[in-house]
Amino acid sequence: MLGNKILIFAKKMSMTTQPKRYTVTAALPYTNGPIHIGHLAGVYVPADIYTRYLRLRKKKVAFICGSDEHGVAIAIKAKKEGRTPQEIIDHYDEMIRQAFNTFGISFDNYSRTSRDVHHETAGEIFKQLNDQDQFVVKETEQLYDAEAEEFLADRFVTGICPICQNTEAYGDQCESCGSSLSATDLIQPKSMLSGSIPELKKTKHWFLPLNEHESFIKEWILEGHKKDWKPNVYGQVKSWIDNGLQPRAVTRDLDWGIPVPVAGGDGKVLYVWFDAPIGYISSTKEWAKKNNIDWEPYWKSEDTQLVHFIGKDNIVFHCIIFPMILKNTGSYILPENVPANEFLNLEGNKISTSKNWAVWLHEYLEDFPDKQDVLRYVLTANAPETKDNDFSWKEFQTRNNSELVAIFGNFINRVMVLTHKYCDGKVPPLGNPKNADLEVLASLREFKSLMENKIEHYQFRAYCHEVMNLARLGNKYLAEQEPWKLIKTDPLRVETIMFTALQIAAGLSILSEPLLPHTTQKMKDMLDLEAAWSGESDDHYYVLETGHKLNQSQLLFEKIEDEMIEKQLEKLKNNISNDNEKNKVEEAPKKMISFDDFTKIDLKTGTILEAEKMAKTKKLLVLKVDLGQEQRTIVSGIAESYTTEEVVGKKVTVLTNLKPRAIRGVKSQGMLLMAEDGDGRLIFISPEDENTPSGLRIQ
Repeated sequence: MLGNKILIFAKKMSMTTQPKRYTVTAALPYTNGPIHIGHLAGVYVPADIYTRYLRLRKKKVAFICGSDEHGVAIAIKAKKEGRTPQEIIDHYDEMIRQAFNTFGISFDNYSRTSRDVHHETAGEIFKQLNDQDQFVVKETEQLYDAEAEEFLADRFVTGICPICQNTEAYGDQCESCGSSLSATDLIQPKSMLSGSIPELKKTKHWFLPLNEHESFIKEWILEGHKKDWKPNVYGQVKSWIDNGLQPRAVTRDLDWGIPVPVAGGDGKVLYVWFDAPIGYISSTKEWAKKNNIDWEPYWKSEDTQLVHFIGKDNIVFHCIIFPMILKNTGSYILPENVPANEFLNLEGNKISTSKNWAVWLHEYLEDFPDKQDVLRYVLTANAPETKDNDFSWKEFQTRNNSELVAIFGNFINRVMVLTHKYCDGKVPPLGNPKNADLEVLASLREFKSLMENKIEHYQFRAYCHEVMNLARLGNKYLAEQEPWKLIKTDPLRVETIMFTALQIAAGLSILSEPLLPHTTQKMKDMLDLEAAWSGESDDHYYVLETGHKLNQSQLLFEKIEDEMIEKQLEKLKNNISNDNEKNKVEEAPKKMISFDDFTKIDLKTGTILEAEKMAKTKKLLVLKVDLGQEQRTIVSGIAESYTTEEVVGKKVTVLTNLKPRAIRGVKSQGMLLMAEDGDGRLIFISPEDENTPSGLRIQ
């Protein structure tokens, strides 16, 4: 008979096909705000599942992360709040670090890019590449704030998005439509430092010539990883390559960051997207020093498997830019996989940190104490693995009550209660099993193999599904065998049933551990089980020996009531309302213009004749607008506020002398004047009289 410390959940594989070690990285969270559920679903929960699994399989793993603490966004926040950048990063690093720890993300090392080891590492890699002539140094024109006497990083510039007409687009990205931008693309750009209109001024920067390495990227990813990388990752990389790679600046004119460590770099810092991924290496160095081991094999040995867990907004940096940095040094390995997830929405809308439309991890931990695994389960069951997905509090409640409580928790509780009732709290003998018992026991091996396959292929939703299927199997088995009916007539048969059910429970406590670590610890305490995923033999499929004494049962999950959910929905509503009120109060008036400036604007009345949704966009409508003497095509970002049917016939006000611009292949010949209400809905600025003819000039 097997002892309870011996587990048959072992996988026999040739060691020659397996890496000797794993370096697993999770995207460095940016320390200008707390962690929310979108971050967890996209990066940290799947990374934690994967690394916990590897450790259970007795693999050598370095799970690496840390705070990303440089860049212009932190400098902006510091200026806005009247604090220093150091105060900002210290505050959020502590908040993020504590939240991760309480939630149970099992990093081997969590560092900070503000530490000396990182500054030294990033500086060394930059100098090495510079000495090897891997950069192109050239002079370019960059927006400059003459009043503040500073060059403006992209994030220090705001204006009108040329794609969707969002009036608060940044110089690098429009957060409304998601388009990547350049600061010079913005319509009516202004400096966030002084509010003035910036001017173009020459400055020198170091560029990584990605275009020179395009053939390697094609061979390495498009050919080498076509079959094993996720389609969303592969597709985005291919899109970048198909559009042609361009040189990318790796320095910035900024006073917050790592100073450029070569001649001519005065007043410049390393671009945050150059220094941040190097944070994985410096964090590994820090971990290795603490543990008195050599860090280099984890980044430079071919028998190491490197895996990056990131969100989709970081794909280009981890699949093209950072690999080029690593390759060009001549000594670092490249990632074996980059299993990036898509975005998680919240209650049907995009998570917005600026509008406080988010579920913050530190607040969740306060509102739902000891329910870390509930959130891990729900986020994994609905993970945005290949497309954006949605989190709703009602689904959170349903999955907890109908799955974790009614299926998973119910099975474990029934097994424990019945064993104490019928078997004096001890594992009974197997006895004379029937085919039904042997089939169930054999299925444990199948579940193990299936779950291993799903995790190793980064299919965590499917793994989560199989965990619940194993619990369903346990409930089905008990329901079919009905030991409560047989106890008086066939107690020996009941012993066989309870032996089998206990092995399912033990298997569940082992196989669900990467997903539900807090819960499985309770289960192992109840079962007094020390078995792990890997073991000594594959000849058996049970881990609890006859006579083994169980501890007392405890409930694993509890029902979440409606009032708890309503409280969270109300909090979201209040967050939006409070944010809108705050914006109303804090919104600064526009800079004064002269009458001559105003006379340059040509506003006319118009009527929308036709409207159609622009393909593959959420916000854009293509409109045909009657302006009296002519008809124009105008692309407008109003699709989330109006349907095509609603806008046809609308009287509108049109800015007619705006320079035409091609938007996703459609030439837009003007701009509609819109207002935004407190709920973010766009409202037409229309003539009061509905009979106003089109083409009238507004004086």
